[in-house]
Amino acid sequence: MKMHNKVIRKYGMGSNVWFMIEAAARNVPSVLYLVAAQALTAVGISLLELFVTPVLLGKIEIHAALSELLILIGCFTAGLMLLRALDAYIDLNTLPGRIEVRIGILTKIVKKSAVCSYPLIEDSECQNRLAKAREVVQSNNAAAEAIWKTLYEILKNGIAFAIYLVLLKNVNLFLITITLITTIAGYLVTNYISGWEYRHREEKATILKKLYYVQGKSQDRYLAKDVRIFGMENWLKELLNGHLRLFEDFCKKREKKYLLADVIDVILAFLRNGIAYGYLITLTLRGELSASSFLLLFTAVGGFTEWVRGILSSFSTLHKQCLDISPIREYLDQEEIFRMEGGESIDHEETSSFDIELKNVTFRYPGTDKPIFEKLNLTIPWGEKLAVVGQNGAGKTTLIKLICGLYDPTEGEVLVNGINVKELNRREYYRLFAAVFQEFSILAGSVLLNVSQTEAGDRQRALECLEKAGIADKIRSLPQGLDTHMDKSVFNDATEFSGGEMQRLMLARLLYRNSPVILLDEPTAALDAIAESDIYNRYQELTAGHTSVYISHRLASTRFCDRIILLENGVIAEEGTHEKLLAEEGRYAQLFKLQSKYYQEGGEGDEQNMEEIR
Repeated sequence: MKMHNKVIRKYGMGSNVWFMIEAAARNVPSVLYLVAAQALTAVGISLLELFVTPVLLGKIEIHAALSELLILIGCFTAGLMLLRALDAYIDLNTLPGRIEVRIGILTKIVKKSAVCSYPLIEDSECQNRLAKAREVVQSNNAAAEAIWKTLYEILKNGIAFAIYLVLLKNVNLFLITITLITTIAGYLVTNYISGWEYRHREEKATILKKLYYVQGKSQDRYLAKDVRIFGMENWLKELLNGHLRLFEDFCKKREKKYLLADVIDVILAFLRNGIAYGYLITLTLRGELSASSFLLLFTAVGGFTEWVRGILSSFSTLHKQCLDISPIREYLDQEEIFRMEGGESIDHEETSSFDIELKNVTFRYPGTDKPIFEKLNLTIPWGEKLAVVGQNGAGKTTLIKLICGLYDPTEGEVLVNGINVKELNRREYYRLFAAVFQEFSILAGSVLLNVSQTEAGDRQRALECLEKAGIADKIRSLPQGLDTHMDKSVFNDATEFSGGEMQRLMLARLLYRNSPVILLDEPTAALDAIAESDIYNRYQELTAGHTSVYISHRLASTRFCDRIILLENGVIAEEGTHEKLLAEEGRYAQLFKLQSKYYQEGGEGDEQNMEEIR
């Protein structure tokens, strides 16, 4: 589903850096202090290493006393040991804070995903931003954490560059100019060549996506039976090897480019060092430089080169990381479609009984011209048990989502006791409903957690709901009972339930919620005939004291409802009780007879007719 969102704001490098700094300042300010401290420590180490040999050599040139040399050696050694120890300490303690900042951003993304307007969940553009945003916070090397290392590098290289520039400017502008030109030229050329992989990242991503897909399917235990029964092992191996060869070819092309970049870098480094070395030797032979000064300046040229390259490289990395961080902000700043905050508050005591009305509702999915509904009118009085039937694509599930506020109509209104749902606080409105949809979520936790959807679930109440749903005996038979784990992707000891058992668990979840309105979308689709009959017999008990809307492709189940509506061509084509609709011998009666014939004759030759009424 794709919707027309407002134009997404674009974020620059400075804006994204400030976003990260604010995130750290709010939650873990120590990250900022440690970045600055580590940069200063690294510069201090570099300066001590730069000066130690020239200073000692200078003392030797003037025949300084041995004791003075030993003191100097001791001071330099102690200084280096102290700074290296400090650097190691900072490095050890900086990681937890950086992780905490990244996890804080991930938490915001997850929270946004859990509570945002439902149409955003189905919006392909929004989901692409979500996928990119989650990728940026998934590991220590991802941009949301790695950016701190980059900022440290920029700060360190910037400070050192300024210090080395002061050292070199006293020699000759020519030396600074040559160093800068060769360094920048070398960086630009090698960076462009080395950026080949980045420019071909879509090609790489396509290859890896297919490779990982085949790997995943090969390891999928749900497909293991089919692989063995149909002898698909060799085919999967050939497919996997084919994609591995494609990735190998990509890597070979990449390494050839990198080799060229390394050769150019060596040539430019040789040229730069040769010019600097020759120039400084000439000054020394003229007597303008002492041996210690020669060593200091020659070392400084090498260090100056590294600082310049470091600044350029770090800013290039920062630019890429900020491009990666942009989807995080685009997703978090995505404007809500519904009134998730504010709006008219709902008094649940006053809404313990209420009518729902769809008034002149037209609905079409974004990007489509044909409406699902057009000028549809429907009133659901409090306490009514309404059944919704119709062919595939008639809009049965869409109608449910309109009623409970997951969608808003394109035109028209959905009213609760005469109040437009758009004016209500949407989060409070959702509390009025308990639903079992065709697709449901399993929480990685216990049966109790899945039924109650809270960590502090009421065990007795959960058992009562499981009893009403007809699965309490199954749960009691398990060694861990209500504490039995679900979801084998997380828990090795998790129990797998059949499709029918899962539907009963979802019914128990619905009953535990105990909301005024119950929405059931194909609640017996995975049940056999006996289990389905059992649910039908319990239907009055399950929905007592509630308004209920029930979707089913098995028309025999609709006889338990107060009213049945048949959706067709975007309108309510027929409505009435089961007996009334049969007596009218219209479309409903025709579909019922086709389905009855299918069950009576075992379905031979009538699959198409059966599918017509699903």
